[in-house]
Amino acid sequence: MSELKLVVFDCDGTLVDSQHAIFQCMSVAFTKYGLPDLGRDAVRRIVGLPLSDGVSVLAPEANAELVECLRLAYSDEWQKMRATDRLEEPLYPGTLEAISAVEDAGWLLGVATGKSYRGLVATLTHFGILDKFVTLQTSDKVMHGKPHPDMMIAALNEAGVDKSNAVMIGDTTFDIDMALNAGVRAIGVNWGYHDASELMASGAQCVINEFNELHSALS
Repeated sequence: MSELKLVVFDCDGTLVDSQHAIFQCMSVAFTKYGLPDLGRDAVRRIVGLPLSDGVSVLAPEANAELVECLRLAYSDEWQKMRATDRLEEPLYPGTLEAISAVEDAGWLLGVATGKSYRGLVATLTHFGILDKFVTLQTSDKVMHGKPHPDMMIAALNEAGVDKSNAVMIGDTTFDIDMALNAGVRAIGVNWGYHDASELMASGAQCVINEFNELHSALS
């Protein structure tokens, strides 16, 4: 068990650049229910949280019923965009090469994300990399999403890897906090939704600026 090694990637802001799609869906949802349009910076700050939690942060005065309505409106718009091929979530430069390099180095691969399981599978399938990952953890599969350690603990258990041999790769403080709350080390990436200084302050071992730095960072 201790010989196995696991790298767990975040998805949005780490593997794929989905900010435009996220902002569009959130804007549609808020407009539908007569709420003020949101700035992109505010939306970027909540990426990685479970959708309901993110909506609650963006609309602090909303009651539980309205939060659920906003969540459903967001999800409906996301599905419409995917069905009509309008969904923008390209891979970041170097993603495929980094995944292959880490896999070739003997690491098992996993994902822990605020996406739904259906959404994550659709994204990974679209890029032909679904079979690269031995564990897929999403906010709708666990009791608590990031920054709670539930997803990381589930990933460790499913992969059969000890926490001392696992590393989280993510772009937000939610990723770093989740990892540390599970006793797992974390590496930040400097191309997502939170600044490098925030990731380091949260306890990241280091922050990489390009995916081609990942192999040496893991070493």
